[in-house]
Amino acid sequence: MAPTSVDADAQFEGILNGKDAQILGRFKGEILVTGKLVIGEGARVDAKVTADVVEISGGFKGELSTRALVLLEKARVDGSVEAKSLSVRDGAQLNGAVNVGAAAAAAPARGAATG
Repeated sequence: MAPTSVDADAQFEGILNGKDAQILGRFKGEILVTGKLVIGEGARVDAKVTADVVEISGGFKGELSTRALVLLEKARVDGSVEAKSLSVRDGAQLNGAVNVGAAAAAAPARGAATG
């Protein structure tokens, strides 16, 4: 089955739910995918993202929670990242709060009450 796709010329605002997704254009909102999310080169995403695997070669701003994050050469990430594994290629930029490792999945959300 082909992934849900936001084409390079498209702009989308809202909530995207699905198994796999590919963003090549502009997206603002929330993304919830159970499989792989690809943010392509030239894409601009401003969102709260939850996905199993995330591969970024475009621009991302927001909150990201994933099992595996791959930042390719042209990736630009600003925000908070929680991932069990993180791979960053030369040239990628990552600015913000980063929580990586086994504890990332178990860490309480920022601002959450603990008792």
